[in-house]
Amino acid sequence: MPADAKLGPLSDINRIIRENRTADYRSPSLALGMRPIAFGNGTAQWSWTDQPAAAINPFGTLQGGYLALFVEELFSTAIGSVLEEGEWAVTVEVKLSYLRALKPGALEGFAGVIRRTRTIAFLEGRVLAPGGEPAVIASSTWSISRA
Repeated sequence: MPADAKLGPLSDINRIIRENRTADYRSPSLALGMRPIAFGNGTAQWSWTDQPAAAINPFGTLQGGYLALFVEELFSTAIGSVLEEGEWAVTVEVKLSYLRALKPGALEGFAGVIRRTRTIAFLEGRVLAPGGEPAVIASSTWSISRA
């Protein structure tokens, strides 16, 4: 992604997500090696195969903050798929449970909207270790507003 590339207007971003146009999705997280795989109605799937050295702590495992950023990408694209024209959403709270330390490698992430009302949405997500076992489970609440 070019350094000067920017996310377009919110309606364009959400349209890209709703239309499952993963190749057109832009985010600063792409520079860290995070990649969207698929966007569905209320769902998102991402992979993260090439973690930068900055994401690895002195113990040789991935830093939790970078995993939180990965989860935030999952959540933001899952919620973006259910927003209507003129709506936007912001994170109210996030809970992450780190089930195991993760060494660098091919990670998969999944998120879904559990329930959406006019003004609030509840999401859940998970990150799988290279062997497919759960490594991070997460839940989040988002506030939905209209322009």
